[in-house]
Amino acid sequence: MSIEELSNKAIELLKELISIKSYSKEEDRTADLIEKYLKDEGFDPQRNKNNVWALANSKDEKKPTVLLNSHHDTVVASSKWTYDPFSPTVEDGKLIGLGSNDAGGPLVSLLHTFIYLAKTEQKYNLLFLASAEEETSGKQGVPIVLDEIGNIDLGVVGEPTSMNMAIAERGLIVLDCVAHGKSGHAARAEGENALYKAIKNIEWFQNYEFEQVSNVLGKVNMTVTQIEAGSQHNVVPDECKFVVDVRPNEYYSNGEVVDLIRQNVNCDVNPRSLNLNASGISQKHAIVKKGKELGIQTYGSQTMSDQVHMPFPCIKMGPGDTQRSHTADEYIYMKEIEEGIAIYIELLDKLKF
Repeated sequence: MSIEELSNKAIELLKELISIKSYSKEEDRTADLIEKYLKDEGFDPQRNKNNVWALANSKDEKKPTVLLNSHHDTVVASSKWTYDPFSPTVEDGKLIGLGSNDAGGPLVSLLHTFIYLAKTEQKYNLLFLASAEEETSGKQGVPIVLDEIGNIDLGVVGEPTSMNMAIAERGLIVLDCVAHGKSGHAARAEGENALYKAIKNIEWFQNYEFEQVSNVLGKVNMTVTQIEAGSQHNVVPDECKFVVDVRPNEYYSNGEVVDLIRQNVNCDVNPRSLNLNASGISQKHAIVKKGKELGIQTYGSQTMSDQVHMPFPCIKMGPGDTQRSHTADEYIYMKEIEEGIAIYIELLDKLKF
């Protein structure tokens, strides 16, 4: 099958996906469609909740395994859409519809790359996974299938990157912090003002520099984003709550970051989760080296994907533009899908590592 034929099939599938509402945690009908599509293409898909995956051929335990992954859930359509978000519209070479760019385009491109590569002998086992709940970092997505799909040696995560290759990705920690004081009457300057204590801690978050700076992602970023204190104007607050958004680079695990923060601040520090870790792949890895030979640009991604759940080397790349994600009248150029499939195939066909 030619690249053009694969692209045409991918675009038709994407139109079907767009026409089905698949908000995060509500992806059952798009999972049904993907499962049926894989069966019709001759594969034996497996499913756990709304995650659907398939092996290209019988697994050879002597070979490494490559995972092709993208998600089929979407964000909720905003009120600012001027098109029907669930009616795929073709206009000026664009396919307009909710999820067309993030991440329907990468999803169908990877799926048809999988179909193409499955027909030829490869030096690796090939696995395709359409995952759920990516947009909400939900617990019923990639994390629940990792044990079932077995050992993975390399992941290719499909997100709209203009087919540039992200070789590192930031993690995320959201911290709920509480500074404690002692209440008193403001007129008599009584008590210990928790707000003043919080300010000292907030200044530390603003000014502290982590030692290890990534060549790809830069420094660890910490930003105080919310603060709450006090009950009325004349009462010294005995508690001040604030929230910190922390974006680690690939040199630190989330646990290491939290431990270091606790050593330096005088307040309660409670992470909402430690699961969304930063990640990176060696620039000496075969897929990175081949990508550079093909002229693919590498970079560090400041935004997260399902890669945060994957404890194995990964790259992130796909057709579409990240600037269009989560916007009204989201679209992808149909030519981008064809080009994406062609680049994926050139990158992965006969890859040896």
